[in-house]
Amino acid sequence: MEIYFDNSATTRVSDAALALVLRTMQEDYGNPSSRHKKGVQAERYVRTAASQIARTLKVQEKEILFTSGGTESDNLALIGCALANQRSGKHMITTAIEHPAVYEALLFLESMGFEITVLPVDSKGHISLSRLSEAIRNDTILVSVMHVNNEIGAVEPVEEIAGTIRKRNPNTLFHVDAIQSYGKYRIYPKRIGIDLLSVSGHKIHGPKGVGFLYADSRVKLKAISFGGGQQNGMRSGTLNVPGIAGLGAAAEECYRKLEENVRHMATLKDGLIDALTALPGVTVNSGRGMESAPHILSVSVDGVRAEVLLHALEERQIYVSSGSACSSNHPGISGTLKGIGLQKEALTSTIRLSFCETNTREEAALFVQAMRELLPELRKFTRH
Repeated sequence: MEIYFDNSATTRVSDAALALVLRTMQEDYGNPSSRHKKGVQAERYVRTAASQIARTLKVQEKEILFTSGGTESDNLALIGCALANQRSGKHMITTAIEHPAVYEALLFLESMGFEITVLPVDSKGHISLSRLSEAIRNDTILVSVMHVNNEIGAVEPVEEIAGTIRKRNPNTLFHVDAIQSYGKYRIYPKRIGIDLLSVSGHKIHGPKGVGFLYADSRVKLKAISFGGGQQNGMRSGTLNVPGIAGLGAAAEECYRKLEENVRHMATLKDGLIDALTALPGVTVNSGRGMESAPHILSVSVDGVRAEVLLHALEERQIYVSSGSACSSNHPGISGTLKGIGLQKEALTSTIRLSFCETNTREEAALFVQAMRELLPELRKFTRH
């Protein structure tokens, strides 16, 4: 029996999304920029997807920019905002546990003369609103915060953050990396006060290689890719119609039973927390309830390296992660785990489980049983 607990890395494409991907590759395969029937047909898929996504966020269709995924969405939000608003200031704020797509983009901007303030987090991965307030200046043009952390599942209070920003400097824009939260929470940017929001398709049972950036119509952005001027000049290049169509279908589908799916994942997570903390030498780094996402669980195991445990589980067809899959080709200590203050030994012995609505209690029970059997054996081989 295959058990896939790595849904924060990627998800299985849904049947509805797959059907549209195939149709737009083999039947309705026109270029949406073409003015003949095939092109008009392709453009209709793009508009339908924009409408499906806009409804989930309660925003306008024209405020949805399709991208190649979460990394490009984050890059466009940060770099595009910085370039367009640098006359107002060159100061930007982020947190110590951001995804590399945000952190590396900000390092690039820093090399161009922008000033970046990095806010620390507490042991559960949450920022201090008072520290944020103190950090905002007259020349602060953007605050960028990840809604749900991709490694430990910490949920940042985005509504309170937006309020703090408005109170301190109403001209400061607010970008939210929602790549791990879209499809798990109802997010209404205009009601909350979010100006820019990044999403990736393959985290919500859509295809890989597609995502979107919500950009409020009043936000000034500079394009960072150039060419034929598609999407009002903001993101040139032939639109990925199959990916966009599949993303739209996946977005609509995941919000149809959102509350039911979230309750199911939260129940699995709570049950696993209870079972795993009963095992000797196992520590859970993720919280419960509102402070932590329902689908992400970080676990540290004394005396066993994460990579060793990952492959031992893999031999039993159980798939978990030893960290963020997006940086797996660049081995190193997780900035998130360091940010929450884990002890040195725990930094290399932490795995991440991440769930979707199709995971079952039986799978959770089998995982716990595998851990119960494997840990004593693996610890025998630990070097002291």
